[in-house]
Amino acid sequence: MSGPRPGPLAGLALAVSWLTVVPARVRTADDGALPDGVAAAALRWAPLVGAGLGVAGGALLTGLVAAGVSPLVAGLLTVGAGALATRGMHIDGIADTADGLGSYGPPERALRIMADGGAGPFAVVTLLVVLGARAAALAQLVAAPPVVVLVVCALAAATGRAGFCWVARRGTPAARPGGLGATVAGSQPVWVAPLWWAGLASAATVALAATGPAGTVVTTAAVVGAVLLAALLVVGLAHHTRRRFGGMSGDVLGAACEVGGTAVLVVLAAALPG
Repeated sequence: MSGPRPGPLAGLALAVSWLTVVPARVRTADDGALPDGVAAAALRWAPLVGAGLGVAGGALLTGLVAAGVSPLVAGLLTVGAGALATRGMHIDGIADTADGLGSYGPPERALRIMADGGAGPFAVVTLLVVLGARAAALAQLVAAPPVVVLVVCALAAATGRAGFCWVARRGTPAARPGGLGATVAGSQPVWVAPLWWAGLASAATVALAATGPAGTVVTTAAVVGAVLLAALLVVGLAHHTRRRFGGMSGDVLGAACEVGGTAVLVVLAAALPG
């Protein structure tokens, strides 16, 4: 396709534009199309964008608790702020995916339900469980030193978004034409997501060790276990949704993000001593 030659950070700019409310400028062709390869690159930058969102969320959480807000209310407000910062797209994705899976119908019917825009009973229950678990884990997490809260929140947000690269791995078709799913389906080499997961676990371990005694409240085994569980859940979700929907969609990307990120928060909050 003809169009502007993308710069080295075009994928990062697109990731920021897609995944946050930040109005990052992305150069497109005259017809509005993206340059070749930029959409795929945006998915590979997504964990880094997630880490930034996680740090912001962790800072908000610790600030609210320091101001006297109860931990559970602070956790709920932090979850709400995260939804606002991402336009609620990942929450919408997991809700639609839950309704699609809960339809127990053929792929065509499931995809129609997902495109409907309403929230059925499966979506409501899934949102209550996932967002409730996330808020409760954040409330539990604030017992740790603030620097640990920041590292864990960054790890959770980045790990969830690393799942994008597995859902959109090579050989995975789009479940339907059009939309984000069709733009990025099959665009990621199979090693990208595992590399991100391994790198994030290593980086979090190093970051916690660098904080000195404060970082010892979260062990290396807990970090590795949390990321491993998140990866396994995303792999299972990607396999099941591909079989049920005939491919991947943008909703499944959102579901993978929420499932993986929540798993990391729950595991590491539970791993805190006493």
